[in-house]
Amino acid sequence: MPIYEYRCPRCEVYEVIRGMGEAPAEDACPTCGQPARRKISAPHVSRTGTPAFQLIDSTMRSASDPRVVSGALPSTGTNAGPPYSSNPLHQKLPRP
Repeated sequence: MPIYEYRCPRCEVYEVIRGMGEAPAEDACPTCGQPARRKISAPHVSRTGTPAFQLIDSTMRSASDPRVVSGALPSTGTNAGPPYSSNPLHQKLPRP
């Protein structure tokens, strides 16, 4: 469920958890009871901590601050194999 923020003119900002689209534009302040207006704020996506959101955050971070690779690429440890095919049908093909 989403968290909606309200700002009371007397008190501070407070949060209310309600269903999607069920938050009214004004709500009664839990401290003083005055009408408080809903505040437009950014979603709290970074608080989740799931691997999916960590991947999104690292992808966004790499756009402005890419990692610099130093050194050679690691070898795979396998040979590429022969430069030609051992299939006899391939021997009939024209050579460059």
